[in-house]
Amino acid sequence: MSNFDKVREYLVELDYAIHFENESDGIFVVNYEANGINNMMLGVAEPILIMEQHLFDLPAKDPEVLLSLLQKNRDMVHGAFVLDETGTKVIFRDTLQLENLDLNEIEASFNALGLLLNEYMDEIIRFSKG
Repeated sequence: MSNFDKVREYLVELDYAIHFENESDGIFVVNYEANGINNMMLGVAEPILIMEQHLFDLPAKDPEVLLSLLQKNRDMVHGAFVLDETGTKVIFRDTLQLENLDLNEIEASFNALGLLLNEYMDEIIRFSKG
C-alpha cells in the first residue's frame, strides 16, 4: 500500500470529509467541522506528511500579535503557527514522518488543532480583526 493510500485510509477511518484529492501531486483537502477544520491541506511529500490549515490573515504585521503566536507555539503539543511566504497568512502546520505513520499519530495532530482552536479562538478572532 502506498503512503498516499495509507493516509486516505486513515482519513476515512477518522471520518474526515475528503473534498479534494490528487494522488499524482500527493494532496488531500479535508474538513471536519466538529474540530473547526475547514479546507485543511495534507501533502504526502516523501518522507513526510505536511498538514496545513489556514487560520486567518494578518491585517498588519503587529509585533504583539506575532509575539503572542510564537509564545503560544510553546504550549502546542503538535504543530505550530507559521506564516506563509508573503508573511500575511497565519497557518497551523504540522509534519509527520510517513515511514512510521499510524492512525493515532495523525489523529493526535488533528486533535491538537481542534484543541488549539477551542482554547485560543477568542485571540485568533481578535488578531484577525487587527
